[in-house]
Amino acid sequence: MTKKTETYINKEDLPKAMTVKDVANFLRIGRVQAYQQLKRNEFHYVKIGNSYRICRDSFLRWFEGEDYSTA
Repeated sequence: MTKKTETYINKEDLPKAMTVKDVANFLRIGRVQAYQQLKRNEFHYVKIGNSYRICRDSFLRWFEGEDYSTA
């Protein structure tokens, strides 16, 4: 039995509070690369226990080339 991974084609389909897995799937990169991107502080995230939640709007602003610090 294989795990089904959520793939997001449209940015409108992304959840408001994204996981690192959501970021990796949307960017089509690996989990480690997604964590590295997260650690660059280019978009807003919060750490809850051992997990991270990424703000969809902040992530999409970064993805579209806007500066996180000025938003």
